[in-house]
Amino acid sequence: MTALPVRTGMYRLAQFGLGGLGTVMLSVIEEMDRLEVVAGVDPKADARESFEEAYDCPTYTSHEGLLAGHSDLDVVNIVSPHALHYEQTMAALESGLSVHVEKPMVTGIEDAVALTEAAVDSDQTVQVGYQRHFDPRYETLREIVANDTIGELGGVNCFLEQNWIDGQDGSWRADPSLSGGGQLYDSGSHLLDALLWTTDGTPRSVSADISYDTPGVDIHSSLSVTLARDGRPVPTTVFITGDGPSAPAPREGLYLWGSEGSVEYTESGITVHDEDGSRQVDVKTPTFDELTERKLDAFLDTVAGKCENPVPPAAALDVIGLTEGAYLADERGERVDVQALLDEARS
Repeated sequence: MTALPVRTGMYRLAQFGLGGLGTVMLSVIEEMDRLEVVAGVDPKADARESFEEAYDCPTYTSHEGLLAGHSDLDVVNIVSPHALHYEQTMAALESGLSVHVEKPMVTGIEDAVALTEAAVDSDQTVQVGYQRHFDPRYETLREIVANDTIGELGGVNCFLEQNWIDGQDGSWRADPSLSGGGQLYDSGSHLLDALLWTTDGTPRSVSADISYDTPGVDIHSSLSVTLARDGRPVPTTVFITGDGPSAPAPREGLYLWGSEGSVEYTESGITVHDEDGSRQVDVKTPTFDELTERKLDAFLDTVAGKCENPVPPAAALDVIGLTEGAYLADERGERVDVQALLDEARS
């Protein structure tokens, strides 16, 4: 990717996906002074009608129609079903547009590798919408680990629970052909990203025990993961459930164990334990809208040439590799080498 000149001013945006999360993001976008919403895509007539009334903009039933009808776009925000992300992102890149794509980046290792390589070769920006990279709580965890505040990282336990499945009846999220899976590819993808980002770890291998609500729609996932960090293995356990009590937002926790102490993040906040005792770390809890604005501002700053991409496809590639490795490990009943899967897809 070649360096682009610094740009200022308004960016003309098209949004792919005008449903639930799409409308939430649009409510944030319309308050941002660097973005002008000019078009939208959704297969559902009611979603298109609502968008047209709210933004006085044209809508399309397909991304192909929108891209053919608008030569004056700058950026695209993709909030469509997971399995459509690859085709839509590649089409936008080929049209010379920068892309903010919601998580997961894509479904499937081959598509993840192909998109990562295409983004490297492109002059445009592709940023993945993992908002925990902009959350002060997770930034603090990452800093504590990076600064060796708890010593050498020796192990991690993490979990995410959410009353997810009850709200998915009839939704595309319960259709594996559109979602790519179940809770592991949905809210669980945020936890896997947070795990890798806060530890600066690379997933080496995974074994998994996964149960399904319906064929292809996972609801409980128990993973044993080996991360690589600074040339050392870091044993990690992950539990993700879509049949928990918390709704609509998930409840999650990370416990990071070091040679000189530990740090934990739960709904009660961040607590550091070391030889001097235990202490709370005072960190503000941002709202969803604040996180959305932060990640979109970072995207625009990257497009403008003001900063490095904070969540490039290469970061999301490891999340996809770990996710697909877990599915495969459960199917085979054996431990799977995540990096070997990625290497095979690259060859």
